[in-house]
Amino acid sequence: MPRSASSSLPSPHRRQCLQALAALAAPGVLQASLAAAPEGATDTRFLLVFLRGGYDCASLLVPTASDYYYETRPNIAIARPGSAGGALPLTADWGLHPALAGSLQPLYARKQIAFVPFSGTEDLTRSHFDTQDSIELGQPMGTRRDYRSGFLNRLALELGAQTRWHDHLAPMAFTDTLPLVLRGGYDVPNTALAAAGAARPGIDDRQAGLIASMYQGTPLAGPVAEGFQTRDEVARTMQGEMDAASRNALSTRGFEGTARRMARLMQSRCNLGFVDVGGWDTHVGQGNATGALANRFEELGRGLAAFADEMGPAWGRTTVVVVSEFGRTFRENGNRGTDHGHGSVMWVLGGGIAGGRVAGEQQALTATTLFQNRDYPVLNDYRGVLGGLFARTYGLRPAALARVFPQAKPLDLGLA
Repeated sequence: MPRSASSSLPSPHRRQCLQALAALAAPGVLQASLAAAPEGATDTRFLLVFLRGGYDCASLLVPTASDYYYETRPNIAIARPGSAGGALPLTADWGLHPALAGSLQPLYARKQIAFVPFSGTEDLTRSHFDTQDSIELGQPMGTRRDYRSGFLNRLALELGAQTRWHDHLAPMAFTDTLPLVLRGGYDVPNTALAAAGAARPGIDDRQAGLIASMYQGTPLAGPVAEGFQTRDEVARTMQGEMDAASRNALSTRGFEGTARRMARLMQSRCNLGFVDVGGWDTHVGQGNATGALANRFEELGRGLAAFADEMGPAWGRTTVVVVSEFGRTFRENGNRGTDHGHGSVMWVLGGGIAGGRVAGEQQALTATTLFQNRDYPVLNDYRGVLGGLFARTYGLRPAALARVFPQAKPLDLGLA
């Protein structure tokens, strides 16, 4: 279990995490053992889920009131509620992707999930790597980056400095290497709970060979062979980019089992967690109500619902935040996909949050309101949203929040 080079976590906390890992093999639900503190702060759990690759937020939280959305996405738009394959109605302006009917919609109905559209960072590079680093470091734009200091590690330092947290805090990265967000002065263990996997292509090599043999000796033999060759070249190119953007993160395939294992860990002493999920760089063949993106949403949604279920009573004291490095272009591209964008949608889940709503500053989505005539604008800075959550969840004062997110103004959306 590699850890950051800088070490300050007392050895009893490492033993507690290792004991919790050993308990994963045992059946049943682990019981939380954190002692009650003023306002129950030390009995809370926080999990950050990072969707690497820049997921298409306009397919997740569908702007059903925007005619321009349907004009600019003739092939990949999610239909309005009431239509075949239509969005699940949330508000007068927004709907939810239909693939999440069995997972996130019930959480929304129980007011255990909220969405914050027009969220993100000031980073305008539209580079997966630069923007992922910006998000994880949580440092002000325009300043020299300190790659030894991620914002979740700074949060752990602030919580660890509080007397009531001293014997209770143990962060954990559910990854095969320690991510930037948890690097820093607080010693954080990491463990990979599942191996990353890739989805199989729609037609594998054996099937392609059979199809090619059917046309052998006919005028179509050349075009068929050329078509498969082009498909393979495009697939290699796009898969290479998607793999790079995912940075060896988990696949959504099998995420449900991973999520249950994370929950069992977070019922024990590991109460501040991070996991990343890859495969969201959908330049080609994105799909709409069905297809590649819909499958990923369905798998991710089932995983998050399983996490909530496995947490048991502790779900009422748990907050999960889902972020991505950026959104994608509002218009579809020529390959029925979307390209790198800017603003995105954050998700906030938990048994005790004030959910069942779409929160934060919003605006109508028209041809004149897009950022740089192509993307969602950022109206809700992700550092502000998280700062507001941390203030409510942990009772952090302004000086402490300023150390977690320097130069950021906490945005209290009343979610916690």
